[in-house]
Amino acid sequence: MKSTRNLWSLLTVALIVTLVGACGGGEEAAAPSQEAASQPAPAPAAAPAGGGAVTGVVIYSNGDPDTAISMDADPVCASLHGEAVHTEKIVTDNTGNLANAFVYVKEGLTGSHPAPSTSHVLNQEGCQYTPHVSGMQVGQKLLIKNSDPTLHNVHAMPTVNKEFNKGQPFQGMEFEHQFDQPEVMVKFKCDVHPWMSSFMAVLDHPFFSVSGTDGSFEIAGLPPGDYVIESWHEELGTKTANVTVTDGGTAEVSFDYSPAG
Repeated sequence: MKSTRNLWSLLTVALIVTLVGACGGGEEAAAPSQEAASQPAPAPAAAPAGGGAVTGVVIYSNGDPDTAISMDADPVCASLHGEAVHTEKIVTDNTGNLANAFVYVKEGLTGSHPAPSTSHVLNQEGCQYTPHVSGMQVGQKLLIKNSDPTLHNVHAMPTVNKEFNKGQPFQGMEFEHQFDQPEVMVKFKCDVHPWMSSFMAVLDHPFFSVSGTDGSFEIAGLPPGDYVIESWHEELGTKTANVTVTDGGTAEVSFDYSPAG
């Protein structure tokens, strides 16, 4: 009887390991870190002080509403929301200003810009990725967390950096990753919940911003010079502008995605 109980115990452990590995693409899931989970998320790295700035607004006056999504496929996800949840693909305010556009210096920078020591955090909360659009630097630590009481898997789909797919079956699990090459953009998805997506730029410098709910953005601390600024949006594509930044000055630029006519 004792040998039979031991055999059933071994078979049960093997089954659990197999299921977790299948959800995570065959990679080992990281164990929960109670100490790390109790710490507040680090603030985004600030651009260097001094220099000049680029400010502006991103516009989309078409008025297309963001699309509501259903989470009924996972009752746990559905239970986490008391009102409608949206894809965040097209988010505008009542004046036509566009959120979630990634704005960054595409050309014109010189010199090296070391990665910050703080981690960039990608959280899974309410069965959505937070933030939806973000940026970090090459060599910076990326901390990926599961704050939900349900299974997620983090499937990063870069084209320049190495792809990865890791399961996080339990609330509080987290793991770290680093990207080795610049890339705009890296898409993240969850194979368990097909509505979940996030887009992350990996740059070799800290001069970037994401437009807020009012469409505004600011890139601070730029050395004086001539730059190409690009705006990237997951549905509406890219737009570029040339700006000249002076020491202590502010260059203004707007990106208008509104349909012609």
